[in-house]
Amino acid sequence: MPRVTYLSPSGVAHSVDVRAGDSVMQGAIANGIDGIVAECGGSASCATCHVYVDEAFLPLVGEVSPVEDEMLDFAASERQPNSRLGCQIAVTAGLDGLVVTLPERQV
Repeated sequence: MPRVTYLSPSGVAHSVDVRAGDSVMQGAIANGIDGIVAECGGSASCATCHVYVDEAFLPLVGEVSPVEDEMLDFAASERQPNSRLGCQIAVTAGLDGLVVTLPERQV
């Protein structure tokens, strides 16, 4: 299984195995990672699974869709160039080692 590391805003790392095909958001929920709210359950309509993708992985996580781009404008924490919605990043074997940082707040 691919391994994803979720960094808290204070820098505490939680590395967990995430089933290939699940999203970064689903991996956080399944593993009890604090900081991912996921109010909409993964339909890209709430921005409460906002994450900052480590720069090294940006080329690997795919493009931001127009819907995701719009939702990121409503994220509770500052949008940055590496901002993504965790529900829109499908975990694959190629993303093994992915590192995402959680923002200060989601709501």
